[in-house]
Amino acid sequence: MLIIGIAGGTGCGKTTVVKQIVEELPDNVVGVISQDSYYNDLAHMSKEERGKVNFDHPNSIDFDLLIEHLAQLRQGKPIEKPSYSFVEETRLPETITVHPHKVMIVEGILVLSNAKLRDMFDIKIYVHADSDERLIRRLQRDIRERGHDLEKVLHRYQTAVKPMHEQFIEPSKEFADLIIPNNHYNTVAVDMVRTIINEKLH
Repeated sequence: MLIIGIAGGTGCGKTTVVKQIVEELPDNVVGVISQDSYYNDLAHMSKEERGKVNFDHPNSIDFDLLIEHLAQLRQGKPIEKPSYSFVEETRLPETITVHPHKVMIVEGILVLSNAKLRDMFDIKIYVHADSDERLIRRLQRDIRERGHDLEKVLHRYQTAVKPMHEQFIEPSKEFADLIIPNNHYNTVAVDMVRTIINEKLH
């Protein structure tokens, strides 16, 4: 099994890069796990309390469970991946069964910040986009898809997203084997990643 970690700041286009990589590979070869599924379970908190949690700090992620699940997949065992609701800001009771694939992609803002998790990756990728571009994408996504109002999104960006990016996410770039600039569609870098995957598979 080939495990690829893809990190980068919020709104940098990680999901787009993952889609571009997966699209050109044979069906059922690649499985994708998002770090977002592994936010800590906050069901014991009120909605108001959850709203004050810093979701951009590494402590907000259940890395132990993610590492355990990756180890199980590597052993050829299926896992029960948590489901997370961004609207409710907590885990849902149901889980999703994920089966092992020849290539597992793990994507999320903080996946290169955790040394233990990082050690499990065969290839480490960091997707880079400038901060203005990322802020615009974050605003559009949080308002349209997650039901947050503009004031809340901007407040969270200034108090958590930006400082955590500077403290944890940007520095994790140094661990990457490949940095993909993603202000525009980057065909060459994505083709390189696909070539590496195909070589490893064969």
